[in-house]
Amino acid sequence: MRGRHERRLPRGAAAHRPRPAPGAGAPGDGARPGQNRRGGAGTAAARRYRSEGDLVRRVLVVGGGLAGTAAALELADAGVTVELAETRPRLGGAACSYRRGELTVDNGQHVFLRCCEAYRWFLERVRAADRVEIQPRLSIPVLGPRGVRGRLYRDRLPAPLHLARALSVYPHVPAGQRLAAARAVLAMRRLDPSDPEVDRRSFGEWLEARGQSVAAFEGLWELIGRATLNASAAQASLALAAQVFRTGLLSAAGASDLGYARVPLGDIHDRAAGEALREAGVRVLPRTRVRAVALDGEGVEAFYAGGSLRADAVVLAVPHDVAARLVPAAADADASRFARLGASPIVNVHLRYDRRVTDLPFAAGVGTPVEWVFDRTAAAGCGGQYLAVSLSAATRVVDWPVEEFRRVFPSAVAELFPAARRAWLVEFFVTRERSATFLGAPGTAALRPGPRTGSPRVFLAGAWTATGWPATMEGAVRSGRAAAEALLSGPPA
Repeated sequence: MRGRHERRLPRGAAAHRPRPAPGAGAPGDGARPGQNRRGGAGTAAARRYRSEGDLVRRVLVVGGGLAGTAAALELADAGVTVELAETRPRLGGAACSYRRGELTVDNGQHVFLRCCEAYRWFLERVRAADRVEIQPRLSIPVLGPRGVRGRLYRDRLPAPLHLARALSVYPHVPAGQRLAAARAVLAMRRLDPSDPEVDRRSFGEWLEARGQSVAAFEGLWELIGRATLNASAAQASLALAAQVFRTGLLSAAGASDLGYARVPLGDIHDRAAGEALREAGVRVLPRTRVRAVALDGEGVEAFYAGGSLRADAVVLAVPHDVAARLVPAAADADASRFARLGASPIVNVHLRYDRRVTDLPFAAGVGTPVEWVFDRTAAAGCGGQYLAVSLSAATRVVDWPVEEFRRVFPSAVAELFPAARRAWLVEFFVTRERSATFLGAPGTAALRPGPRTGSPRVFLAGAWTATGWPATMEGAVRSGRAAAEALLSGPPA
């Protein structure tokens, strides 16, 4: 049944095949440049699906974030008829943009690493790889009070030696503590992120056992961990921290090179993704909030205000608390388990000046309220300079009134960028995501489900599912592809 907000995306004559990403293997397949990468319609699961008679011909995807969009594209590429229901008027989930006066504002500052192969597949699949910038070599300016400036960078040496020179002169960890910090970095290689015992320990406890000082915590471990895990070291699972540090910093020299969008996120996750879905034949229904899902002998029925949608199967690509409410009891998904996943907030502080105050595209901060700051002037399409300060695991400040942010952050930014003292602050506002991600606390792995439920007609996707990754764009895309793969593979033998 069609809702009144339906946006019709006619099906093309054939499923669009994604172009290979230059020099990049598919997520998790270990492919190297020149090898075949895994395309959506060319997976073994898709071939097996087609050979077994297309038992599931119509699928409903609930949720138009990265997980839902990735699942819908994979399924459509395999020849499945797909409908996608999204509560909001646009795609992209939490990684989106909106208009505020003459500014185009990203809901949050999202970066990725060169090792994020699933997200890079997504960029290629929606033809938006030219809208992001990936550093040719990792280089992160790290700024502190009183003009102290350092840099985390890699050189030409192979991993893990590629970071040694940067750590040896890094000013935000005292000289006498840098060797201990380097040893702890190397010790991460011996951790197995899939080990339940590792997951049950906190990252902070593990660091303390290795003699990491307060300065090392603040100047190195929290700097990287807080931004990637959306949790403090004390809050975070050691397994998730190990996944980030092993994969991003220690697996290969280039794995940690930083990537970020040169355009508003909505240009990629909404407009480019919507066009890719249209070409693949996916019917998108914006402003369609699915309120309940029921199983019957013929498939699934999803109910929304004013109607319902029928399909052979459903992929619930929504936050974990919403999935816990929507998953049918008959699917035997143990929703009470993943409903216990916590949530962690992210706050962004936006400052627009009448002139440029820094030439840096981004920087991290140590010993300052400014955790990370990004120049979004070009992406926002404004004059002067527009800076966005990102605060992860922001439980302490998420309920601050705007006046408190205004009291703290203009002066903190001016401490890092003295030119801001001579600039006029044209605009100042704050955006908050109170449940931006699940909280990757110790023991979290036992609460994160895989894509399958007890029903062959109900599947789960989202960065909160068992991807092995923290709540990132990479994890979201991986989860959507995993759900599509599970559906196409049919019930387990």
